[in-house]
Amino acid sequence: MILEAHNIHKRYGNIEVLKGVSIAVKKGEIVSLVGPSGAGKSTLLHILGTLDRPDSGTVTIEGKGVFAQSDKALARFRNKSIGFIFQFHHLLPEFTAVENVCIPAFIGGASSGVAETRAKELLSMLKLDSRLQHKPGELSGGEQQRVAVARALMNNPAIVMADEPSGNLDTNNARELHKLFFELRDQLNQTFIIVTHNEELAGMADREIHLKDGAMV
Repeated sequence: MILEAHNIHKRYGNIEVLKGVSIAVKKGEIVSLVGPSGAGKSTLLHILGTLDRPDSGTVTIEGKGVFAQSDKALARFRNKSIGFIFQFHHLLPEFTAVENVCIPAFIGGASSGVAETRAKELLSMLKLDSRLQHKPGELSGGEQQRVAVARALMNNPAIVMADEPSGNLDTNNARELHKLFFELRDQLNQTFIIVTHNEELAGMADREIHLKDGAMV
């Protein structure tokens, strides 16, 4: 298993958001997390992605118990091993597509030459060859989200975590994005964990995990 989480609990104030969730994901698997709003999907994704720590429980990624690390070490691990795609792409408006994709590599200490070469390869793979020097405001919504996908893949992460990745796209662009995830899995053996309300995307996944009231059902 590339990721294993055991008995994850998380509380915010008096609200118990996660009530002992356990999950295991194989390398190259695409797993969707589904359930009603407030079920704890995004909270679970943030914990699996090490953006937040659980109150109790363990998360192991590639055999490493991630929360035994200091915050600084955890940030380095996250930069190297986990890619993120959000509903709103969070591209920096003053930077070009290539520059936005390079950011995780720069954070990880890569040289500009190595980072730019990798960024251009990814953008080319995602059919954005002609948009390398365009800034986000010059790109369509679908193109912006593909740039965000390239950025998530920049450091060859073990897992990509996606939180409602197609929630801000029209039907055609959403379908293209969903198809892209499976192409990336086939080409790169990339693992994805995807929070989604999109029934079509959830149904395409290798496995659906249903959450309700902070527990798996």
